[in-house]
Amino acid sequence: MKIAIVTDAWRPQTNGVVTTLTRTVDCLKALGHEVIMMTPENLPTIPCPTYPEIRLALFQGRRVARWLREELPDALHIATEGPLGLAARRAAKRQNLAFTTSYHTQFPQYLRARYPLPEFVTYAWLRWFHSAATRTLVGTEHVRGELTRNRFNNLVLWSRGVDTELFRPRADAKEQTGLAGKGPILMFVGRVAVEKSVEDLLRADVVGTKVVVGDGPALADFKARYPQAIFTGYQYGEQLATLLAAADVFVFPSRTDTFGLVMLEAMASGVPVAAYPVTGPIDVVVDGQVGCLRADLTQAIEGALKIDRAAARDYAMGYRWENATAQFLSHLVGARSHRPLISSVTSRSGYSNSASTRIG
Repeated sequence: MKIAIVTDAWRPQTNGVVTTLTRTVDCLKALGHEVIMMTPENLPTIPCPTYPEIRLALFQGRRVARWLREELPDALHIATEGPLGLAARRAAKRQNLAFTTSYHTQFPQYLRARYPLPEFVTYAWLRWFHSAATRTLVGTEHVRGELTRNRFNNLVLWSRGVDTELFRPRADAKEQTGLAGKGPILMFVGRVAVEKSVEDLLRADVVGTKVVVGDGPALADFKARYPQAIFTGYQYGEQLATLLAAADVFVFPSRTDTFGLVMLEAMASGVPVAAYPVTGPIDVVVDGQVGCLRADLTQAIEGALKIDRAAARDYAMGYRWENATAQFLSHLVGARSHRPLISSVTSRSGYSNSASTRIG
């Protein structure tokens, strides 16, 4: 099957959307499917205002429409609501192509954290965007419930996986990273920006060394105001996995994520999670077993320090990219037939198509 995926989020960005799409594409190809991508890569782009690391491919409507006409995909998935996603939506409507979409980012909360924009305005625009899709894929039950309350339709679950070979416990991780002897290591990994609430960790009155792994628009300010913390910048591959395994608690203070893939990576490394009881963590973390969810982040960190690291690892082993990809396939529709493509999934993947939040 030829599957077309359109996304505004792509390399060299480092985030959960890019990781999810990259691993999904790899799994789809391993199953024998042909995947074609429309991304900002190799297109003219401009930096996103206030976020220059994100590049926007503007005015590509004709290119996207021509690409769809020439490629004739069996299924079309629009992963993001950016300029390329909008161009693909418009072209698909004009060519009478059915498509699916996915909801990766809590844009209403994200924008409210940056600008005085009421959430109902953003929700109205997002509802319009996704209303044209046959199905909209969401990461967790709580996201589905939240969108349902905001009058979104045709919502289905698409969970995530984790690379448990790369992200694994490493006995000598603290020595390798120079973090040995620095007390409990309290670590955040992700975009250093206001919507991630990283400052909640930096301000927390708790014993330990705070380590922030990542980059973003707030990094320079945080470095100046919190000199006692360690800021590593972006890390990748083995370096990132070793850093994660050196943590005693992974702190995830974001209130705007729809899933929080990095929490799975932390737990796969044998690191319990401390987070707020909000969308994302509340679906991914079993409170009291693999992490601690509290309205007070300091209490969450203190509780997570008592969690069995082996339990966190065992739990993360239940998330497999192969199963998440089978779930993704089960939701695709024929671009021209407008019918579900479940039959091709059953014959080629061999995995269950049930829409459970955690696919083990």
